[in-house]
Amino acid sequence: MDRVQERNVEHHEFRAEVRQLLDILARSLYTEREIFLRELISNASDALNRLQFEMLTNKDVLDPEAELAIRIQADKEQRTVTVSDTGIGMTREELIENLGTIAHSGARAFLRQLQEGEVSPENIIGQFGVGFYSVFMVAEEVTVTTRSYRPDAQAWSWTSRGDGTYTLAPAERAQRGTTVTVRLKEDAAEFADEWRLEQIVRRHSNYISFPIYVGDRVVNRQVAIWRQSPSEVTEEEYVQFYRELTLDPERPLLWVHVVTDAPVNIRSIIYVPGRREWGLVPGLRSDYGLRLYARKVLIQERNADLLPAYLRFVEGVVDSEDLPLNVSREAVQQDPMLRHIRRALTTRLTKELKRLADEEPDRYATFWREFGIFLKEGVATDPSSHETLKDLLRFHSSRADGEGLVSLAAYVARMKPDQKAIYYAVGDDLDSVRHSPHLDPFRAGEIEVLYLVEPVETFAVLALREYQGYPFQNVEDADVEALRVELPADEGADARFQALVERVKAILGDRVADVRASKRLTTSPCRLVDPEGGPQRDLARVRRLLEQDFEAPKRILELNPRHTLIRHLADVQATRPDDPLLPLIVQQLLENALLVEGLLPNPAAMVPRIQALMEAAVAARAHSHITHKEEPS
Repeated sequence: MDRVQERNVEHHEFRAEVRQLLDILARSLYTEREIFLRELISNASDALNRLQFEMLTNKDVLDPEAELAIRIQADKEQRTVTVSDTGIGMTREELIENLGTIAHSGARAFLRQLQEGEVSPENIIGQFGVGFYSVFMVAEEVTVTTRSYRPDAQAWSWTSRGDGTYTLAPAERAQRGTTVTVRLKEDAAEFADEWRLEQIVRRHSNYISFPIYVGDRVVNRQVAIWRQSPSEVTEEEYVQFYRELTLDPERPLLWVHVVTDAPVNIRSIIYVPGRREWGLVPGLRSDYGLRLYARKVLIQERNADLLPAYLRFVEGVVDSEDLPLNVSREAVQQDPMLRHIRRALTTRLTKELKRLADEEPDRYATFWREFGIFLKEGVATDPSSHETLKDLLRFHSSRADGEGLVSLAAYVARMKPDQKAIYYAVGDDLDSVRHSPHLDPFRAGEIEVLYLVEPVETFAVLALREYQGYPFQNVEDADVEALRVELPADEGADARFQALVERVKAILGDRVADVRASKRLTTSPCRLVDPEGGPQRDLARVRRLLEQDFEAPKRILELNPRHTLIRHLADVQATRPDDPLLPLIVQQLLENALLVEGLLPNPAAMVPRIQALMEAAVAARAHSHITHKEEPS
């Protein structure tokens, strides 16, 4: 700087609260330090956009033929990073307005909250729109040299060390635009490496509309696929972008390209992957979410609030002209625009899933196999999702062959004419629920029953309550008379059976609430009934899975007086009441029923009893065979 310029140097001070904020930026923030480059590039892009707009009506600008570009240079020896643009530039007054002050209306309140621990220092950039000042996280000193687009404008230089003061001085600059020179702190020397700068550009600013040079190479893509019209994007381009975005070599199952301008500007592409990775098992992954851009600048790598939690398997990008670049995560969460974006994306995605289910059932079956558990979780945990998700649900049922699944709409369409409810049975797996004794009258009446074999399905049905006016009802609670199923005559009044009931009560003691005859069993020897019924009974199985000290609830054991095994037991009780096998068989009947219900805490404990019963059966067979051989011919 020559003596004339030195005499023209102006010294300025920031306001007191602004100095405190700068001190926080310079000394307290060490996470995400690379965002300083994103902020400088965003400012440069804005300057270029403003120049383009100006040139629509005004051709009298400095260097009208200069390339609209952003150039980044690194100098390891000098430990500097330089970001230059050929944008609209600034006058002295604009420098003071844009860099000499900070939007400080809330600064004092923010500092109070900071001192009281109510906010985090990281929120400062989002709170005050001070993206440029994030440079002081890495800078010892920053110099901004700029010249306005106006042909007769004087170039100016702004310099600050982030210590609460800055200087202004006339400068020499032939071209319009702005150059920001950052002298890095020693612990930020990594940013004086071109490879590191390229990495940051591709992560945060890859889709800026203007070329970004690092050294002599353009390193950004510029064309953001999500900002194109869907009609302009080919299928292969969608697939390629998905692979670049996720590093998943497989094709996505489907994608949705959202372009809206009202009530919120949205440019988005969201994908359903082809399969659920191990990392997407519910509850294990925490880094899910969509990439959030503001005007093609990445502001959040993973935003988990742009879709409901039950859609956390979805990948993609969301961009909006209406979101500010400098915004904290907390501010995004509270922004009403986010709710509009969330609603729009959720509606479009569920609409596409409904189309897939109706028009391409095989592909939807693939989706359901991989991601159905998430939709069931949504119904179970989010009442607002019921209307959009209920028709997407699929269940195993007594009418579905093999691994086939049915929708609630299909179930209702083939209900019996006088059927009043949608029936379901709960079990640990398909094999156990298919053998549930509660299904006896439904098999007899050929009434379809949904099989719930995952805990989340039970929660979902309890939350949904009804479908098309038909309530969900557990088969255990169903009124047999209402089913209009003809059962064999009741033999429960038989004296031998009544004696057996009393003996079973004595053997089982407080393991059961009661023992009685069943009015509904046909092919099963017994079943367990909850004295109270209702949701608590359905949740008992879930509690067994979650609680280590779970104890099977006391239930009513119903015996089928028409079953061969029960009749024979009644005969044994009447003729040989001291037979040691009788209590073993009674206890095994109870635990068989608990096992089918998914309520037996320790199935391995049955092994010694089963072995004793097997030994008795084999011994009886062997004795019968020996007796037969000894009989005279």
